[in-house]
Amino acid sequence: MTSTHNSRRTAAVIGAGQTGVTAALGLLDAGFEVTLHSDRDQRALRDDVPATGTALEFGETQQAETALGLDTYTGRAPRHTGLSVRIAGPEREELIAFDGHFDGYVGVAVDTRLKADERLTTFQERGGRFVVGQVTPATLDGIAAATDLTLVATGRGGLSDLFAVDASRTPYSAPQRSLLTVTVTGLGHDASVFAHRSRAGGAHSGFSILADQGEGWWGPYLHKDAGPSWAFLGWARPGSDWEKRFAAADSAESALRIVRELYRDHIDWDLPEVQAAQVIAEDPHSWLKGAVRPVVRSGSGRTAGGHVVASLGDTSAAYDPIAGQGAQSGLIQAQRLVAAAAVHDGSFDEDWITRRNQEFLAARGDAANRVTRLFLGDPEFAEIGGQLFAAAAADPRVASALVGLLHRPQPLSDIGSVEAVGDFITEVTGEDAATVLARFQPAGRFSRSTFAGSLTTA
Repeated sequence: MTSTHNSRRTAAVIGAGQTGVTAALGLLDAGFEVTLHSDRDQRALRDDVPATGTALEFGETQQAETALGLDTYTGRAPRHTGLSVRIAGPEREELIAFDGHFDGYVGVAVDTRLKADERLTTFQERGGRFVVGQVTPATLDGIAAATDLTLVATGRGGLSDLFAVDASRTPYSAPQRSLLTVTVTGLGHDASVFAHRSRAGGAHSGFSILADQGEGWWGPYLHKDAGPSWAFLGWARPGSDWEKRFAAADSAESALRIVRELYRDHIDWDLPEVQAAQVIAEDPHSWLKGAVRPVVRSGSGRTAGGHVVASLGDTSAAYDPIAGQGAQSGLIQAQRLVAAAAVHDGSFDEDWITRRNQEFLAARGDAANRVTRLFLGDPEFAEIGGQLFAAAAADPRVASALVGLLHRPQPLSDIGSVEAVGDFITEVTGEDAATVLARFQPAGRFSRSTFAGSLTTA
């Protein structure tokens, strides 16, 4: 990337996670003098913390990384070429089964620690300044006073309180799920893995929804140490049996044991693959539990001294990871900010920052919020979701369009009613929506895995 500006313009990025490092490297390449602040050194960022989720990303996000001249990892990570979905009712009735193929793009889930580490190395090699030390509201004031553009990417905690919550875009007062994730080896990615779900086997990730418990997802992953691997991510509804089980996890070994028992008791159609999974012994941080309250915050905030700073990534918008929008939105937001800053001749004042944030929300952020609420089963989206998932089970073209919302959520912005769902189905299939939906039949019984690679028993 080439900038017409000289290097006297300065930028500071607070937070050296995937999004923060990406923004810092992009600004550096755009001609800024950039200082990246972290409360941990590079080794600790790579080896002493867990990955912040699976960071699954698709075509639009990969295009944003390409625009910044960055590796998309599509040549290194095992690729996702579709999503296989199973939905069971509150009495365990097996209702919906479909397999959506990604049309014209692939997904990759890359360990955020690996991506941030490699980009941090490049950042320093190209002349970026990396400062290790806790940034407090007081020290941030001094940084912002001495810097043309300051971005805060410290995640959901840290300095996020500097940015007001956008109540119109934040419908939840608490997390909607408890989360548990663990990264494992022991499974390949060929057609024999999860073959009962799809002919693509291990090239498709698997998503199971249990109405009374929550959701479970398995997908190909690139781990920082083990390389090509698999990740599990589970969502437990408040008050469910799953929530109690997730709370007991205290290590990678216990997390995997809990997941095996969960699949034995609730999702037996995938059990043999889950039994074959093994923990990554060299990484004690290969698991994580917690909860995320979906929150959208203002794009701009002010320090105690009145200096304007911009929110970025999870600091700007925290998504429940159920629809994979967090890492994707953060990277797209970073690329858009870098591109706008590179050609801007004026000051990076509150008006400029607010406009950039509004543009991002209109282009991606609001749609990402909606698709997250759809997959969370938000009551406001219940009728819409019911029609979309039924139609996906009835027609593979709708299945591909539905899973495509994870890649490009913008079409959901135009679907605000059952009538609009019908228009969407017709547009995708060329048939009347009622005709498509009339073909839907409950699954009856899902196909069970006969995978022969099981190494342990639940």
